[in-house]
Amino acid sequence: MGFDVLRADLTDPATHDASFWRPYLEGGTHVINAAGLLTGPNAAFAAVHRDAPRAVYEAIDGGHAVLISAVGIDADTPFARWRCEGEAIAEKAGATILRPGLVLADTSYGGSSALRAFAAFPFLRPLVGTGLEPFNPIHAEDLARVVIACLSDPPGPGPAGGAWEIGGPEMTTQTALSAALRQWLGLRPAGGLPLPLRVARLLGRIGDALRIGPISVTAVNQLATGVLANPQPLLSRLGLTVAPVGQFLSRRPAGTQDLWQARLYLLKPLVRLTLAAMWLVSGFLGLLLPAAAFPAELSALPVPVALTTAKVGGLIDLAFAALLLRNIAPRKTALGQIALVLAYTIGLTLLAPGLWLAPFGELLKNLPVLALLLVHLALVEER
Repeated sequence: MGFDVLRADLTDPATHDASFWRPYLEGGTHVINAAGLLTGPNAAFAAVHRDAPRAVYEAIDGGHAVLISAVGIDADTPFARWRCEGEAIAEKAGATILRPGLVLADTSYGGSSALRAFAAFPFLRPLVGTGLEPFNPIHAEDLARVVIACLSDPPGPGPAGGAWEIGGPEMTTQTALSAALRQWLGLRPAGGLPLPLRVARLLGRIGDALRIGPISVTAVNQLATGVLANPQPLLSRLGLTVAPVGQFLSRRPAGTQDLWQARLYLLKPLVRLTLAAMWLVSGFLGLLLPAAAFPAELSALPVPVALTTAKVGGLIDLAFAALLLRNIAPRKTALGQIALVLAYTIGLTLLAPGLWLAPFGELLKNLPVLALLLVHLALVEER
């Protein structure tokens, strides 16, 4: 990336000790803390928002610190409560606290990826709530300029409980922003489909259970609280101007990769859950079907061998279904599925090559399954 990188897991207790960070923060090195969790267990929230940052602030040697927090932290969510605790620690350490609203960039991740995906939805654009929720997005480049200014000349405690809000100068609504993103992607206009908060929270609970990234109850509740920031006090203090969303959204035309990512973003969990359903059904069939139900091409196998092989395979299939449903170790799980389907295909080809010509395509169907697994593997990495 053009600079030295330290790889650290903030949930590792070693990073909760200032001695871990001191070698990297000597000589007036500044710190920008942009770490944060939207959802997760309390132990992870505590580590990322409280324990690791406290150690970092203690280790600073002559430099300044900026915490990238968020607006809407008066919501009744774990995210908001831990953000407040993180802000209290940063304020005690003398760090500048910034509360951005919606941050957009030339790339996207998390919530901004979800916005693009909803904008690219076929026929109708889903909107969370009424669609009238206000936003004043700021571009990541402008936010970076604000951060640099705060490190060069710390503005001190801000008016919002010690924090400074930061956003763009142009207010828009969720409906208008979604329509603008759709136009930017080069798609024909489509009407909006407002989802009542009760329905959105139900979908959020499903997203939480199946670990579908930003589709969560917390995201819905934060959106309902508002994503509007008042940037004027800080911008006046720093003497900066930032671009309105209507200007920066169109300064870079969307490329094919932007449209593909927008369309694939919601297909990614659909692919994962489809594969989970396949392994779930396959596993139960392997465990429960009698030998008489096996294909005639496998009749040469001794019954005990066929049954044992089917039951072992069924247990492996169910294990993959569980890993996919909880989205555990996605890359290793994807590679394991590819290896298993290849093993099934090679093994059955050796035992009963006639299955390739079976009328219902028992082995032929493995080819599109392998292609889907390769797509699944390609979509695992999000950063």
